[in-house]
Amino acid sequence: MMEFKHEPIDLGYNDLTAQTSRSGRVYTDPDGNTYPSITTVLSILSEEAIQRWRARVGEEEANRISKQASTRGTTVHNIFEKYVNNDPDYLKGVMPHNIQTFKDAQKTLDESITKVYCQEAPLYSKHLGVAGRVDCVGQWNGVDSIIDYKTSKKLKKKEWISGYFMQCAAYAIMWEERTGMPMKQLVVFVAGDEGTQVFIEDRDNWTKELINTINEYKRRKLFGR
Repeated sequence: MMEFKHEPIDLGYNDLTAQTSRSGRVYTDPDGNTYPSITTVLSILSEEAIQRWRARVGEEEANRISKQASTRGTTVHNIFEKYVNNDPDYLKGVMPHNIQTFKDAQKTLDESITKVYCQEAPLYSKHLGVAGRVDCVGQWNGVDSIIDYKTSKKLKKKEWISGYFMQCAAYAIMWEERTGMPMKQLVVFVAGDEGTQVFIEDRDNWTKELINTINEYKRRKLFGR
């Protein structure tokens, strides 16, 4: 088993409390301030497309597919987290199809993650007014990076995943605000049925679009749409 190098960085707090409702997830920071989760904010980018898809396939089938995808995503994330944490039981109780997804991704993880600062860290930004939980912060091929894990049935095209890059850019800004440590490289690692993909971007390429999306989310909340 690969042994990943860990150099933990203290955020100055243990966790953020979170509440989830039909309108999304809200985090509370140590001072009692509340922030919408970055995934809730970015969900406005796909609202209309999801509504059209649900109307096309029907509510029952849409719920089934969504639950299946969510369960798989959570399971694969947990495998990656345990594996990178050097937990020898990282595959305990895991179904064969999810083990195969991990096996397909394992070589890339082994070769690329060269240092780990944290995993599943709760972050928030007073500047952006959002919060979230980042999959991994560390070094990807020796470069300090925000590393985000995704699962997919099909291969992705880069132009389809702008929301992923904005999510990572938000984590990068939150991380620098909390630690003072700049984090410019964004890595989206997609583990899928058709193979694994790695997309690398620069935080500064996505900051403007991220801020515009956050402002649009706030506008919709203020005016009801």
